Amino acid sequence: MDLEKYFESKKGLGVLSTADGNGKVNAAVYAHPHFLEQGQVAFIMADRLSHANLQSNPSAVYLFKEDGEGYEGKRLYLTKVKESDDKAQIEPLVRRKKCPCLCEEKKDARYFLVSFKVEKELPLVSE
Repeated sequence: MDLEKYFESKKGLGVLSTADGNGKVNAAVYAHPHFLEQGQVAFIMADRLSHANLQSNPSAVYLFKEDGEGYEGKRLYLTKVKESDDKAQIEPLVRRKKCPCLCEEKKDARYFLVSFKVEKELPLVSE
């Protein structure tokens, strides 16, 4: 099963882990990745710590645990390849109608579409 089909068929919890240039680690809950051309994945990110970390260290790990008992899921090892703050690119990808990046009261907040190359895919728990 390819990654896009996998994420279309699974519900669960995702966590994106990043580190700054000094190795100080951060982890944040993120929705399923968006799938772009050339096998890249992307996340819509607010201008917060995860995004700031990627400015000095392009590496990240996305951990996804499927709903249900046990430890089924994926670990994606990622390298940032590009980002855009173009709302015309971001808005079509928004899955929730009440996403903060579309709210009128947050219209001045900055959001980014950050694209990654998937370097390695592993199961959540290796056997």
